[in-house]
Amino acid sequence: MKIFDKIESEVQSYARSFPCVFNRAKGEFMWDEEGKQYLDFLAGAGTLNYGHNNPLFKEALIQYITEDGITHGLDMHTKAKKEFLEAFNDHILKPRGMEYMVQFTGPTGTNAVEAAMKIARNVTGQQNIVTFTNGFHGVSLGALAATGNSHHRDAAGVSLTGTHRMPYDGYLGDNIDTTEYLDKVLSDSSSGINSPAAVIVETVQGEGGINAASIEWLKNLQTVCRKHKILLIVDDIQAGCGRTGDYFSFEEAGIEPDIITLSKSLGGYGLPFAVVLMKPELDTWKPGEHNGTFRGNNLAFVTAKEAIEHYWTNDEFSKEIKRKGQYISDRLNSIVNEYGEGNFTAKGRGMFQGINCVNGDIAGQITRTAFKKGLLIETSGADDHVVKFLCPLVISDENLKKGIDIVEDVIKEVCAKESIPEEDVYFEAS
Repeated sequence: MKIFDKIESEVQSYARSFPCVFNRAKGEFMWDEEGKQYLDFLAGAGTLNYGHNNPLFKEALIQYITEDGITHGLDMHTKAKKEFLEAFNDHILKPRGMEYMVQFTGPTGTNAVEAAMKIARNVTGQQNIVTFTNGFHGVSLGALAATGNSHHRDAAGVSLTGTHRMPYDGYLGDNIDTTEYLDKVLSDSSSGINSPAAVIVETVQGEGGINAASIEWLKNLQTVCRKHKILLIVDDIQAGCGRTGDYFSFEEAGIEPDIITLSKSLGGYGLPFAVVLMKPELDTWKPGEHNGTFRGNNLAFVTAKEAIEHYWTNDEFSKEIKRKGQYISDRLNSIVNEYGEGNFTAKGRGMFQGINCVNGDIAGQITRTAFKKGLLIETSGADDHVVKFLCPLVISDENLKKGIDIVEDVIKEVCAKESIPEEDVYFEAS
């Protein structure tokens, strides 16, 4: 560990939570240099939906490299790009009746968000974007302005402008539809909210604490956007690519975003890859207006195509995700009922769920103890108070049960500690 302590920046974060040196990974497991095995319930913060080193993708990637396939081609047309676009169009867009243009941005999610907000502003001629409490959209300045977390915002060093913050679903209580408030301020010329270019929303706020918007709220949000002629951007970077059960997290709501951002698990193998999907009439870019040296990751095109063709040509994989998601929900509700102070309803959707603890200290105790027992699991939320379940979608039933068993055992230990006041021992499925 000496070299990391000596020259790696203090900005590192996950390395602090998991203080070891990893050197091998397969499926839902990782191993450190000492040979200790860890069950991975972090999965690259949602990047490894198909597990580590998926053999289906690895074989195609090795063959592509062996045949001297294009590695870097800027945004030039390549065989790998063509085959990805064909697979994406034939198996993802067309079966869902979706017509979008595909923009290849820089390889990170925050770059896709930057491009999405930029095109919305250019098309509408308006400047501000409506964002939501606890939203997370990235840490480059434009995306950071749309992000709610003060820890990240305070690091910007400049004023963050160009957004209007609105309350997310449930932020003001379960019985208040916050889209009514949004509609009100947009309808009132004296509200101080100028006509915005777009609304950007996550259907499930991952970094914000696994806050899941209701289907009704999402439908109402689209209605408000259409009423006021505002573009609707869905940030599907973490919740998309199957995490909630469907390929796109908004499918269950039946809404039709004007713009969609995808990244993380889009590449399938953990290779960096991001796109913006936009309605054809919004594609008014001039050549090179939004560019970047790495906006065509051909290796990721190869593995992304394989992911689509192996998992998304029918609904079998989706059904499996939903089945496992129901198991997670049942287990979390059981844990809450056993160790919490009442009955709570599990929130989150599909395989994107978590346990909300009374504070970050307790959640931190759980994740640190779980690590010692061989489970990689992290926290999220404004105060790091939510234990976040983000295991690979391809995890076996046996290992899914094993991971949740570890968490339940740890929670039992934490609750039993005399150092924690009884009134602070409080868990709720979130």
